[in-house]
Parts: sequence; C-alpha cells; structure tokens
Amino acid sequence: MNAESDERSRVSEQAAPASATGESDPGERELGSRAPGFIKASKPLHLSWQVGVFVVGLGVVVAGVLMLVLPGPGWLVIFAGMAIWATEFVWAQLVLRWTKRKVTEAAQRALDPKVRRRNIILTTVGLVVMAVLVGIYVWKFGITMPWKIAE
Repeated sequence: MNAESDERSRVSEQAAPASATGESDPGERELGSRAPGFIKASKPLHLSWQVGVFVVGLGVVVAGVLMLVLPGPGWLVIFAGMAIWATEFVWAQLVLRWTKRKVTEAAQRALDPKVRRRNIILTTVGLVVMAVLVGIYVWKFGITMPWKIAE
C-alpha cells in the first residue's frame, strides 16, 4: 500500500550522508535510558532509578571537581561521572559524544606532521629561553642552598 513512499524513503536514506541528516555514526548507541526492562516498566521505579543515577553521578563529578584543586585525576573522574549520567540521561550522552568527537579531532590534528614539527620547535625554543633565564639568575644571584643560609 505504501510501497512508493517506502521506496522513496529508502532511496533518500541511502543518498543522504549521516552528517547531512544530523544523524550520528552507525556504531554509536541510540540515545535514552539503559536501565533494565523491569525498571523501565514501572514509572515510580524508573524515576527512583534516575534519581539514584543522578545522585551517584553528581557525587563522582563533585569529587572530580575537588580533584582539580586537590591531588588526583580530576578530569578523568569528571568524565567518569558524566559516563554514569549518560547511562540514564540523553543530555549527558550528547555531551559525551561531543567530547569524544572533539578529542578525536584534536588527536588527529596533533598527529599531523606539520603540527608535530611546530610543537617540537616551540617546545625547544621554550626550553632554551627557560635555560637562559635560569642561567642569568644563577649568574646574578648565585646558588644558595636553603640549609646554608646564615642568619
């Protein structure tokens, strides 16, 4: 009955690339809750599940933010909290997809030979400038160890 419209939609799906239609890679998971089916079946149980996931994710993200100023792998823990949220919330899944795409793009740019050469040159120049500044400081003020300061 709808053979013509089905045929048109199939042809348009094949013709349009995923980026033009706003769709993501076929290897990416679909958006939405990943809670078990028996939890999704009951609205109060699903709501309490979402609250639990949010609270656990919030605790992990807060710990990551604290680790930005305290010793610890802050950004890694923040992304782990976002991954916890992404098991239940679409907005967190979209943020993680965007972050993954940007990190992949940055890694590809960093592997470009021209960019690598520029980074090596800038690092070398920076190290030479630092060595010259330290040399000037030592020449002007000398090296005095803290335990030999006469008071």
